[in-house]
Amino acid sequence: MTLDSDSDALDVRLRSVLDPKTADALKRAFGHETLGDFLSHYPRRYARRGELTVLADLPTDENVTIVADVASVSERSMQKRRGSLLEVTITDGTGSLKLTFFNQSWRKNELVPGKRGVFAGKVTLYRNERQLTHPEYKLFDDEADAEEIARWATAPIPFYPATAALTSWNIEKAMRIALQQLGGVADPVPDEVRAELGLLSHRRALELVHRPDDDSEWARARRTLRFTEAFVLQAALLQERHRLRSHMTAPRLPVPGGYLERFDAALPFTLTSDQQQVAGEIANDIAAVLPMNRLVQGEVGSGKTVLAVRAMLAVADSGGQSALLAPTEVLAGQHLRSIVALLGPDLSAELMPTILTGSLPTAERKRALLRSVSGQSRIVVGTHALLGDAVSFYDLGLIVVDEQHRFGVDQREALRLKAEQPPHVLVLTATPIPRTVAMTVFGDLDVSTIAELPAGRAGIESFVVPLAEKPLWVNRVWQRLSEELALGRQAFVVCPAIEPREAAEGDEGPPAASVVAVLDELRRHPALTGRSIEALHGRLPSDEKDRLMRAFAAGEIDVLVATTVIEVGVDVPNASMMIVLDADRFGVSQLHQLRGRVGRGGLPGLCLLVTHAESESLGRQRVDAVASTLDGFELAEADLELRHEGDVLGSNQSGARSSLKLLRVARDGDVIADARRLAGGVVDSDPAFARHPALAAAVRRRLDERERDFLNKT
Repeated sequence: MTLDSDSDALDVRLRSVLDPKTADALKRAFGHETLGDFLSHYPRRYARRGELTVLADLPTDENVTIVADVASVSERSMQKRRGSLLEVTITDGTGSLKLTFFNQSWRKNELVPGKRGVFAGKVTLYRNERQLTHPEYKLFDDEADAEEIARWATAPIPFYPATAALTSWNIEKAMRIALQQLGGVADPVPDEVRAELGLLSHRRALELVHRPDDDSEWARARRTLRFTEAFVLQAALLQERHRLRSHMTAPRLPVPGGYLERFDAALPFTLTSDQQQVAGEIANDIAAVLPMNRLVQGEVGSGKTVLAVRAMLAVADSGGQSALLAPTEVLAGQHLRSIVALLGPDLSAELMPTILTGSLPTAERKRALLRSVSGQSRIVVGTHALLGDAVSFYDLGLIVVDEQHRFGVDQREALRLKAEQPPHVLVLTATPIPRTVAMTVFGDLDVSTIAELPAGRAGIESFVVPLAEKPLWVNRVWQRLSEELALGRQAFVVCPAIEPREAAEGDEGPPAASVVAVLDELRRHPALTGRSIEALHGRLPSDEKDRLMRAFAAGEIDVLVATTVIEVGVDVPNASMMIVLDADRFGVSQLHQLRGRVGRGGLPGLCLLVTHAESESLGRQRVDAVASTLDGFELAEADLELRHEGDVLGSNQSGARSSLKLLRVARDGDVIADARRLAGGVVDSDPAFARHPALAAAVRRRLDERERDFLNKT
């Protein structure tokens, strides 16, 4: 049968289109349940026309695609390891080629002499004989007609993401059946937008991306589908932004002679121009009857906390409270101390900033809960403990979320629901976000940027210590550490692991540096005799972590050997040196965050990035990039270019924001910007998509119920 030509055709269950066995296999392997799911399983590459090569002319070390017949098959046991080796000889009449498969004897039931097929793989030499190892292949059915064989010999051949149970050829065959049964499909992109950009219809794009006759067809199809993906995602984000702004809340305005005015008058420094700009944006937002939903991004030390405190004081002037949600108890404690220091004794006494964490003693917890519910405390700082049922507020007007990516959707929503009317929301992040990621991940938030650092910050010098080329330089690292300590300064040594692990078979390079092993090594190192060296990591109890950080801040500990638990929020002005071991095991933004822990006082900072990575490896490129610049926004763009495509958006809680198919934020900034502009016009004129039913259906497919909840709670 051919499916109905309507906007719901893509919602048809796959089991009604394909045989149940294939449909179930696709669901198990890729999660595909509907025809739309399956049709968005796009080829990862194509064998181009010119790649079909006769066997007599095969080049080595190149990927080739050939049409040939199976000539012979043999299987033997391997001599140096367990298992079997299957060897298949194929021929096209001009020459022969060997195919080799390890421990896959079942293939001899498929690759029988006389079978014709198309084979693809990289040509290598083994004992001066050309071969393909574990090639992909598709065998033609006995009844395949000459036209189909000719097509495989001339048209681009799609290669799909596949599994051992579902080969690319199995998927291609199922896709051909699915397309044959698919009628017309309504376009989620409005006609006028498609006309403006010269896009194909959605139905035609789906057909050509899977069954092109030449390269230009699949290229045009992918361009159409890439824009469609961006357009639907931006429409969903902008629709959610519109929904958030449809709820009214209480405007929060400072009063003459009030808390904010007194705070500004006592500030011992002048806000930078960036801070003034963002402060104005926040003030305008919270003075409106529409809830603020703003992200402020800025480097470590750029002054985000000062702006958050100013917003809290404007809310306090209007009689309201603010809650600051921090990811760790260490960071919550530091936020409280920073806020108290910024406010000074008089404002602190009046506003009574209060901390609420899971490790508070019972008596202190009861006092904190009472101050919160009575409104006595106008500023409540806490961790996940703020989300508990026992925590209530008198008038919660502002939520400040520090490092939002560390919190789950339900956790943020639990805090939002503690307000009687929609609260204003201010999200802070010290991780610079490239423009395209901001549009894609935080598209429903207004984004403010503080790129300018306050005056008086000492510089940080960064150096790569390349142990792959210079293994003896590790000795100089510890000698340099002793020199820094001799000047009365302190240092961090960061490791990727807590405990040592033996290298597994097949692992390359030494095991990851661990806190336990490095702590022992440094305590025994002659150059560090008499120094106080302690360990800090996530497995320690909260009170022990807090004790260690307080001791380090007080100068009682010289060297802190730690994991990335110190990545965010630890502020020790006397810490001047950061040594990151196995730096290639960390991401660019992580390394930049870690480096930001030093050089925060008047002391110059020194960061040594120690790595065993080879000079041209991806890990080494990340380390080199961090060492080359202190500009976090430049690094964010470099990080985007270095990441694997599927890793660009990180591990967000919503597949809506991470499961991109063709869209790549690293390269498709212009596509995303165009999609946002054009989707914005649709949302402005038709926010419910009443006049755009195909777009409404596409958004619904894009955002399943769980993902819709994610957007509602962001």
